[in-house]
Amino acid sequence: MAAAGQRRLVQLVLRDPAARRTLHGATPPQDVLLFEHERGGFFTVLGLFCAAQGVFWASLAGAALARPPVPARPLDAEVPERGRFDVRSALWRYGLAVGCGAIGTLVLAAGLLFSLRSVRSVMLLAGGKRVTLTTHAPFGLGAHFTVPLNQVSCMAHRGEVPAMLPLKVKGRRFYFLLDKAGHFPNTKLFDNTVGAYRSL
Repeated sequence: MAAAGQRRLVQLVLRDPAARRTLHGATPPQDVLLFEHERGGFFTVLGLFCAAQGVFWASLAGAALARPPVPARPLDAEVPERGRFDVRSALWRYGLAVGCGAIGTLVLAAGLLFSLRSVRSVMLLAGGKRVTLTTHAPFGLGAHFTVPLNQVSCMAHRGEVPAMLPLKVKGRRFYFLLDKAGHFPNTKLFDNTVGAYRSL
């Protein structure tokens, strides 16, 4: 008796389009949170660290460019011969300045890129056709943008990757990263929408 009642309920749900949409949840009538991972404190510390590294390496580059003081010598003193390995030569100073500047730039660029590509939340907007991605951005301030769902492709399934889930957004360089330590409130809807692979 109970089994027949359940079968009748399933048949009614499958015949009614509104009930079918609710059952699958592919076209939600309101905004649905698909992913959330709050790490604002980490990205604030990361931004401060990158800024400090930039200042440190820039000051080293500036110090390398400054001419070293020349000690006063008597006029009849012999000038020592400088070899190729004299660290006071212009070649060494310019090389050291360029190296320090390059290291500082790389640290700043890596921190900026990582914070701009680390996803804080993914929201499927009402109707299921558009997605809003919010990234942590530098210092954890957050930046968001909205794209059509068909322009988002997940490059791996949630069960296939150990730590980060890569998302590709059409027209944007590099992957967006979803940390698997985050919260997926609606896993089935995520897998059927944002978590699906699309050829972009």
